[in-house]
Amino acid sequence: MGKNSKAFDEPIYDARSLGTGRMLVLGVQHMFAMFGATVLVPIITGLDVSTTLLFAGLGTLLFHLITGRKVPAFLGSSFAFLGGYAAVAPLLDGGASNKELLPYACFGVAVSGLLYLVLAFLFKTFGAGRVMKFFPPVVTGPIIIAIGLNLAPSAINNCADNWNWIPAITAIIIVICCNIWGRGLIRIVPILLGVLGSYFVSAIMDALGVEMIDYSQVASAPWIGFPIHFENTVFSLFTKGFDSGVLITAVITIVPIAFATMMEHIGDISAISSTTGRNYIKDPGLHRTLIGDGLATALASLFGAPANTTYGENTGVLTLTKVYDPLVIRIAAGFAVLMSFCPKFAAIIETMPSGTIGGISLVLYGMISAVGIRNLVETHVDFSKSRNVLVAAMIMVLTIGISYSAVGSLPLPFGGVSLSGLATGSLVGILLNAVLPGKDYKFEDELPNATGVDLEMTQGDPIEMDKAQ
Repeated sequence: MGKNSKAFDEPIYDARSLGTGRMLVLGVQHMFAMFGATVLVPIITGLDVSTTLLFAGLGTLLFHLITGRKVPAFLGSSFAFLGGYAAVAPLLDGGASNKELLPYACFGVAVSGLLYLVLAFLFKTFGAGRVMKFFPPVVTGPIIIAIGLNLAPSAINNCADNWNWIPAITAIIIVICCNIWGRGLIRIVPILLGVLGSYFVSAIMDALGVEMIDYSQVASAPWIGFPIHFENTVFSLFTKGFDSGVLITAVITIVPIAFATMMEHIGDISAISSTTGRNYIKDPGLHRTLIGDGLATALASLFGAPANTTYGENTGVLTLTKVYDPLVIRIAAGFAVLMSFCPKFAAIIETMPSGTIGGISLVLYGMISAVGIRNLVETHVDFSKSRNVLVAAMIMVLTIGISYSAVGSLPLPFGGVSLSGLATGSLVGILLNAVLPGKDYKFEDELPNATGVDLEMTQGDPIEMDKAQ
């Protein structure tokens, strides 16, 4: 599209007016906006890249179907659940995927997706204001802070070996520069550019004799293949037998993370509303968008893909192009599905050096914790009140304390079940907030980003919705 294209002059709600060629180009742009972050999650967790791309596309299409094809949102891999995967199915020595325990973690994430449906029902029945008082920023903020801090050691471990700090620092510098000084699309895809730049540096080091990248799997990978592998799915647990204690532990460990991601979802839908000038919180309604996101997450997890979430990167593309037609997002989803059927492409992605992963993870995990702090600041949590101090303190000290204690989890006196630090801290925080007097949080569904939560690597500053709308 040239400078005179009306896509840059005024909002466009029907992309067909631009012609088929331009619609396809816009779809490809949206696909690349989500790409860097979406494929990073399976690389960090050990999940399959092809399966991830397939269910990012299918999850987006399911979301559009449930929301009446009204909301221009793309659903990509959620960073928030990284802590859950790390707790239930930590990577093996050398960064190998934990094939035995990953299906348990996926089951926990699938149950988390179903929790979205419960919140959607409560929103529809009682209204958002009554429900949200149980999940105020004084609860979700510290939970998010703890998620990032829990993950930090794994990022350091990825960087610590041999020459890995060189590509790691390269990735960090590129991400920072793109976020602070980048313009347009460059500012929207900092993770993708950081990965590419760091990978390029690793390739140069490899060519100079420093072993950084293993290309052996790329040569043997076929060009076309089916992206779902039964042994990676939740269904495989029920054919080979499973440990009920581990299954219940996975659910208890991971489900509390959904409280943070559901708040993130509300903030994302608000941001998309403010960008397009249409209030999607009212039409199709938060209950429908929550159902779409929850079902997409549950479906993806059952088949061995990461949890899904609405992507801020794609909201940034909407801002850049002013083309707000959800059809363009569905085109991007179609491209993601097509790419998932190319195992050779996935193999190339999986050759990403650990230094690159470590550098990106350092930024990402730090930003997750920083977003938790921002959540508390932007929503004006009053820490002069003892009840707020106690709620936040118990969440963080229990989460970090239990996670890095000698036992690593809190065993329960039945069924071989144990609570992770994050699960314990989250549940105690929610309970304390519910019983202590002085709850003063009011959710304003007419305002964007009312929850202050945004766990993705997004563009620029938040865009404010016109309060008069």
